[in-house]
Amino acid sequence: MSTMAAERFIPEREPKRLLEVTDRLLATLRRGGADLSQLGIPSPTNEDGELDLWEDVSVPQANARALAWKNSMKAADHDDYLKWRFADLDDYQRPQALGAWLDSIVEAKRRKARPSTMNFIASGNIGSGKTTAVAALGNEAANRGLLVRFVQHSTYLTWRRPDGGPDGLSRFEIRRRHVEDPDLLILDELCGEMDGMQTEFVRRETTDLVGSRLASGRPTVYSTNLKRDGITAVLGERLLSRIEDRAYLAKIVGPDRRAPRKPLDW
Repeated sequence: MSTMAAERFIPEREPKRLLEVTDRLLATLRRGGADLSQLGIPSPTNEDGELDLWEDVSVPQANARALAWKNSMKAADHDDYLKWRFADLDDYQRPQALGAWLDSIVEAKRRKARPSTMNFIASGNIGSGKTTAVAALGNEAANRGLLVRFVQHSTYLTWRRPDGGPDGLSRFEIRRRHVEDPDLLILDELCGEMDGMQTEFVRRETTDLVGSRLASGRPTVYSTNLKRDGITAVLGERLLSRIEDRAYLAKIVGPDRRAPRKPLDW
């Protein structure tokens, strides 16, 4: 090879054989949180030429779960909630109850059992810090290795309509992402902006979400500023009773954090 040809030779840019797995490709996949064991990528060989299992599978899996949580918060325009932890909450936001319930579902997952308390309902007045509290729960759960997703009830219903999904996601993909996959789903603002609105679509989709997650033993968090009668008017007594069954109710009653310190002079 001539000196000029050698200077132009850059291994990373040279053509590769079809389906060849390079070190650069592996590094890119790891950074992206890919589970190498699930992608059909051959395991590396040791010095004796024997195959070794991927030893770092848990690392990219954990990265992928953490990224799923962050992306769901960004999709809800709640990036600023990613900083909250239980230690940051006020007592009336029930950090101890949230922590104890999280411990129970983490232990249930470890034992591959169904949690004794399937649902956590955070109810309270507008601006009391319910979303902050359940976001802190999601942050803590994601840090402990659970696959957690956050979505507002009205947003999920919009995404489930034909061509309503973001980024070209199909209705099937939206359902799998929020109903089938997450170890923990946080459904914010249950029946928000739906006061008294009874439609077959809302009840059918919510019944599917609630029933499917209960049947698979996957816990769900619900936050709402509506009273029980307001939720019943939208979802019906039968569906609400399924949510309440084996649920923990935490009433978050505090000052309106959104109200201005001084009343506006209109």
